[in-house]
Amino acid sequence: MGRYEIRFSGSGGQGLILAGVIFAEAAAIYEGINAVQSQSYGPEARGGASKSEVIISDETINYPKATNIDLLLALTQESCNKYYKDLKEGGILLVDEDFVTEIPEGNYRVIKLPIIRAAQEKVGKAFVANIVAIGAITAIVGKVSYESVEKAVLSRVPKGTEELNKLALQIGYEMAKEKVTR
Repeated sequence: MGRYEIRFSGSGGQGLILAGVIFAEAAAIYEGINAVQSQSYGPEARGGASKSEVIISDETINYPKATNIDLLLALTQESCNKYYKDLKEGGILLVDEDFVTEIPEGNYRVIKLPIIRAAQEKVGKAFVANIVAIGAITAIVGKVSYESVEKAVLSRVPKGTEELNKLALQIGYEMAKEKVTR
């Protein structure tokens, strides 16, 4: 597998820090893959740019910061504009098609999904967009099993929201699987 770097980006309040934590735990705890997670957000808790990075590897991770991103999730235009330059050549730019309408030029694959709309319309709650995104990333990356990610999600979400979050994960996974296999 080697080193694989993922950056979850959007605005504060979208649950991207939690998304990174969940994905890293799925890899490390449930799959036994080396994983590190780090985060950064602006001075505003909500509304400012935020990012969470996850590095997974079957080798020792000597440097815990992402420097050559394999997959960038951008839920907002601001986060896309700010972080796309860190995507490696041939990487994947995963965007929310409703909120990222201007795709920067680059040598990477672009996957557009209605992440927030799917959370609102198919799950009934926009706040699970981060879990929809995790499902999509799980399908696209293919390095951590769906079952492990589901276990990590269920260990982190508030009691009473388990079924809602399982549905969100499944919707994101299926949406991305359909796009990737086309």
